[in-house]
Amino acid sequence: MIVEEFMIPGVVAVTPAKHADARGFFSEVYNRERFREAGIEAEFVQDNHSLSTRRGVIRGLHFQSPPHAQGKLVRVTRGAALDVVVDIRHGSPTFGQHVAVELSAENWKQLWVPPGLAHAFCTLSDNVEFLYKVTDYYAPECDFGLAFDDPALGIEWPVAPGDAILSEKDRAHPRLHDLPAYFTFGKNS
Repeated sequence: MIVEEFMIPGVVAVTPAKHADARGFFSEVYNRERFREAGIEAEFVQDNHSLSTRRGVIRGLHFQSPPHAQGKLVRVTRGAALDVVVDIRHGSPTFGQHVAVELSAENWKQLWVPPGLAHAFCTLSDNVEFLYKVTDYYAPECDFGLAFDDPALGIEWPVAPGDAILSEKDRAHPRLHDLPAYFTFGKNS
């Protein structure tokens, strides 16, 4: 397993080994002990699976606030997506900064998104299947978001904002400066 760390504390990419032969491949995509060794201490309670049928779909930037904040282990099993996380932990040295990583069926990377970060992805191909392992159950009363196109974030999306395919809910999220302090660095993240 290859482990990559990023400038935002706690964000980790892992690429599990893939063993291929004429029949196909086998890969151990999650092993609690190996993930703990990589700095990912999480107990997962729910798996989610989404399909985005067109290139240019943006889902996010999403997060759940306390007391149901979620950590997410995300990966792409078909197609490719640009995965983006933004630090929304007030007091964090990387508050408002983001990490962008390409996840694809080909590169087999997974990204750990700790609680306190907003998460989104943009599809780079048609028919992208995206899987999430999460550390808390979906709680609609704690479900919030951040504007994907907030200029203060400086995210370079692979699609023009006007051409992005989004839900109405995702088009209505507030900008970072209007977002309440749901997370405080070192306290609830």
